[in-house]
Amino acid sequence: MGISAETIREKAKALEDQIVRDRRTIHRFPEIGTDLPRTSGYVKKRLEEMGIGWQDCGGPLPEKMTRDFMEAGFPRMEKETGVTALIGQGTPCILLRADMDALPIKEWGDLPFASENDAGHMCGHDSHTAMLLGAAAILKQLEPELKGSVRLMFQPGEETGAGARLMVEDGILENPKVDAAFGMHVQTVEETGKVGYTVGVGSASLDTFILKIKGKGGHSSQPQLCVDPLMVMNQVYQAVNLLATREADPAAMVALTCGVAKGGTAVNIIPDEAQLHIGLRTLNVEAAEHLKKRIPEVIDHYVKAWNADYDLTVFHTPCTCTDEALCRELVPAVEAIVGEGRVHEIPAMTGTEDFGYVTANVPGMFAFIGAGAPGNAPLHSPKMVLDEDVLPIGAAVYAGVAIRWLEDRAGEKEDGRNG
Repeated sequence: MGISAETIREKAKALEDQIVRDRRTIHRFPEIGTDLPRTSGYVKKRLEEMGIGWQDCGGPLPEKMTRDFMEAGFPRMEKETGVTALIGQGTPCILLRADMDALPIKEWGDLPFASENDAGHMCGHDSHTAMLLGAAAILKQLEPELKGSVRLMFQPGEETGAGARLMVEDGILENPKVDAAFGMHVQTVEETGKVGYTVGVGSASLDTFILKIKGKGGHSSQPQLCVDPLMVMNQVYQAVNLLATREADPAAMVALTCGVAKGGTAVNIIPDEAQLHIGLRTLNVEAAEHLKKRIPEVIDHYVKAWNADYDLTVFHTPCTCTDEALCRELVPAVEAIVGEGRVHEIPAMTGTEDFGYVTANVPGMFAFIGAGAPGNAPLHSPKMVLDEDVLPIGAAVYAGVAIRWLEDRAGEKEDGRNG
């Protein structure tokens, strides 16, 4: 007969106060990037209290990428503070993922558990972590009845686009081999408890280009003796933006943004260096491949045309994809928790979600769960506030998906034996 959705909901409701405490504790002390010692330390402590063993997972970013992230406003990321745990044993194995990092945004508002530093969980990742801790408690209680194992993935660095990559490279999908994966994100502008998903490509890829233009500084009254990196930066800025309008199919979703353009200290000084950070997002693989090739070419030609030099760092975050067959299996499990008619398909997200590093390797599903109402402040707003009623619902969804998927696999094995 298996474990009923009602049992899972009841256990989640019984844990509600603890899940809320977890979320508020994490919310008060947000950390950004891949190095989250306080947050990951709290997760480890809570897992130990449940009798769940854990392991560190991940490795440091390459040194050059670390330097570039620091210049973009992130703290020095000397290590990866991902945490993983396993509940149950053997195969099959399903992975549940929650991200833990915050944003470099100062929170507005007067919540009694508001951020106590200059960062903020305006992305909702504190709630994801709390919900997965709640699911861990449910799964641990039911561990003797599990038909395989559940891999927990507490991930830093989602906002950098690199955190999941580092955990995948460190082997989180092995020992035991992960056969399927499920990730979830709150959405404050949707009704609490409603769940949306996209079959196939669900989020845009992101290609990041961090350009450092090296000129020759001097007095502004003698530009002929200088190589002005700010002028070169302006030329590159215009040229790469034109690429998206002239060389990408208008039917393709392409968003190219230069989110950082900086250099100089005074009106009468031509500086030695300027920086331009370019982000390319698209749901179209062909457009991404073309522009990924053309942007460095344009940069090279424009910089050299003005006798400057440059340093370019490029890294890629893939699209997150929901596997159609897995989706058909998991949607009923989600609906059993949140209620009939409260799960629906939604358009692909034009933002980027680095769970794509997982779905590039194993069949996965990514879903959005409502945590508010239409008209609320959206994610990444300093005014964002979420409805904490979503917390036990989300914990139950995580646990319910894993339990249903494992039971389905066990049923398939029995059918095979009986056939």
